[in-house]
Amino acid sequence: MHAKIKALAKLYAPEFIEVRHHLHAHPELSYQEFETSNYVQQRLAELGIPYEVKAGTGVVGLIKGKNPDSRIIALRADMDALPIKEENDVPYKSTVDGVMHACGHDVHTTCLLGAAKILTTLKDEWEGTVKLVFQPGEEKNPGGASLMIKDGVLENPKPQAILALHVNTILEAGRLSFRGGKVMASADELYFTIKGKGGHAASPHLVVDPVLISAHLIIALQQLISRTNNPFNPSVLSITAFNGGNTTNVIPNEVKLMGTFRAMDEGWRFQAHKQIRKLTEELVQSMGGEASLHIDVGYPCVMNNERLTANAMSIAEEYMGAEHVSETELRMGAEDFGYYAQQIPACFFRLGTMNKAKGITSGVHTPTFNIDESAIETGMGIMAWLGATVTY
Repeated sequence: MHAKIKALAKLYAPEFIEVRHHLHAHPELSYQEFETSNYVQQRLAELGIPYEVKAGTGVVGLIKGKNPDSRIIALRADMDALPIKEENDVPYKSTVDGVMHACGHDVHTTCLLGAAKILTTLKDEWEGTVKLVFQPGEEKNPGGASLMIKDGVLENPKPQAILALHVNTILEAGRLSFRGGKVMASADELYFTIKGKGGHAASPHLVVDPVLISAHLIIALQQLISRTNNPFNPSVLSITAFNGGNTTNVIPNEVKLMGTFRAMDEGWRFQAHKQIRKLTEELVQSMGGEASLHIDVGYPCVMNNERLTANAMSIAEEYMGAEHVSETELRMGAEDFGYYAQQIPACFFRLGTMNKAKGITSGVHTPTFNIDESAIETGMGIMAWLGATVTY
């Protein structure tokens, strides 16, 4: 059947490249995907696919093949864009100033819509049910995946497994990559307030300097990671903002720090939260200041089910040829797909979109991000093939 899916992916690709152009030109920020949601609903209705709306702007469709209760597989795509001003000079450039599909969610949504058309066309030739999950808000806490789960996306019917693809700008178009186990990190936001006693910079003995205290704290936080965490357990703590004072001769009363904490292990993640808080409070207090810390707990790490991923990778090799399928590298970036992976077996894999010859090399979250659009044919085809065949 993969020959039929390949043929349909090739046949439908021009149509869905235009779908991608429409989505790219009309981006919407997280939890504001109203027109995108309406567009997805319209496309599903045209295909005769029943659907329901969840979590505000999410859309969930069902395609039933033969023996629909024999296997139930969910395929997920995210729909939101980023607050970035696009710098590409293309006919389908964003029409919304300061908003851009810079992470490829327009590609993900397009590939899933394309897969839906292929699966519907061939629904008498594959067994089971495919649940189409078009999700809002991947780019912003609390993560649209968590809201979709709360709204019952993994029930009625409950999928046996869920899969999703994501663009990969360092992988050539026409290639896929998979990885079992740890794939992406958790992501938590750190907000520190360090209070002291300000005064004249020429009289430091009369003040409690929150700038100096903050400098010590930043170094100590790095030691917490390098000397407390197992070095074989990937983890990152980065302080990304240091704000306090506004002139050369005044020591301020307080300093605010911001940063991110990433981990690949949920146990270490929350153990580290306690250690970060304890270190902050005790170090700052020992130097005469006061500290407060807010940890905005974000997405969990993405853990791919080993068996499902091995099966999906084998099926992908059959579809693409083994020479076009490789192993995904570990990344400390985060994805709210991790919430699904906590609930049911999950596989998050990568779709190559780079083309050096065409100069398509910009990374995600940049104003010049774009893709080699031959990846649309690959993406919609592999999603349809996995939806029709993968088992757990």
